[in-house]
Amino acid sequence: MPQHAAYVNDIVQAMSIKYNNLVYEMERKGVDVIVLSLGEAFFDIPLYPFDELPYPAINHYSHSRGIEELREKLADYYAGQYGVPVDPEKEIIVTAGSKVAIHMSLMAIINPGDEVIIHEPAWVSYPEQVRLCHGTPILVPYHESTFDIGKYVTNKTKAIVLNYPHNPRGGVLSKEECDYFHDLARQHDIYLLADEAYSDFLLSNEEFVSLGLNDPAKEHSIVCNSMSKNYGISGWRIGYVITNSDLTFQILKINQHLITCPATILEYYLARHFEDILAITKPQIQEVVEKRKLIAGYMDSIGMSYLPGSATFYFFVSIEKSRLTSEEFCTRLLMENHISTVPGLGYGRSCDGFIRVSVGTESVERTKHGIRMIKELISETSR
Repeated sequence: MPQHAAYVNDIVQAMSIKYNNLVYEMERKGVDVIVLSLGEAFFDIPLYPFDELPYPAINHYSHSRGIEELREKLADYYAGQYGVPVDPEKEIIVTAGSKVAIHMSLMAIINPGDEVIIHEPAWVSYPEQVRLCHGTPILVPYHESTFDIGKYVTNKTKAIVLNYPHNPRGGVLSKEECDYFHDLARQHDIYLLADEAYSDFLLSNEEFVSLGLNDPAKEHSIVCNSMSKNYGISGWRIGYVITNSDLTFQILKINQHLITCPATILEYYLARHFEDILAITKPQIQEVVEKRKLIAGYMDSIGMSYLPGSATFYFFVSIEKSRLTSEEFCTRLLMENHISTVPGLGYGRSCDGFIRVSVGTESVERTKHGIRMIKELISETSR
């Protein structure tokens, strides 16, 4: 039998998806699982009629940059909401989800052996995507300060991956941190790849700072975002990437050979109902972030520890007192208590003393019950 590519053998499964697949299998057997592992929030969104969309255009390929109407709306949104000017003709590509936007961006900038710096806890796909591009991920332990990232830059560094608002920590990017990263990028002539998929998931008194703000020409900035995440339609797989026109063209070529275009019918649907869906989901996003705040207070009251943060719908909860690894802990929690979480090991080697807990899909009461079971398992398996 012919052998598969050796480098793929070293790629690990996405830890969050691995555990969510177990959940789906258990649910199909009728098991009631408290799902604190899903990387999405469940919103109540009406289904608008599809028969109003342009037919037969919805059945065919669209422009490989994405349909013009959707690019224009996204460009206006980024300029109006975040102060980042975007040329819809040359600086944005609509993609089949933000995950592939990140991967195609890495493909467009990494040469074999290039290094990409990633601060742990790191979303599960960043290091593996770097490896798939034949680059070397340089993982910075979670306890290192943001302002210590510079000491990891070498003459092989090509980019720094930045995820704000942060999955799984919930941290937000400050203006001081934004300035620091741009100074690093200019000093060392490297890219900043910003994953801003949770840009709307902030408390009402917080300000989202886009990494594109300090680099209007996008000379060293690549911004990836997700419509499907912010609109509560994760399964639709609609994202986008924003950068300078030269790099956009390189990403466009990759997109043409891998994807061609996103699902045309979904592009037209989102372009037509862009403002309507935002008006419906924005208040629900606030409810989810407020629920996170409430759950944070509950965890404080029962003595549970987690990394600081206020945004998104995630917590990175400490299980340091348990003698179990994070995989052993999450597997036991799922199989014995029917509560799904994600092992911290998936977010970096320095993170095995944590688990990711999502509060986007369950009620407050079921979430609190799940957290009590986590605390009990920590106590039961304490060192």
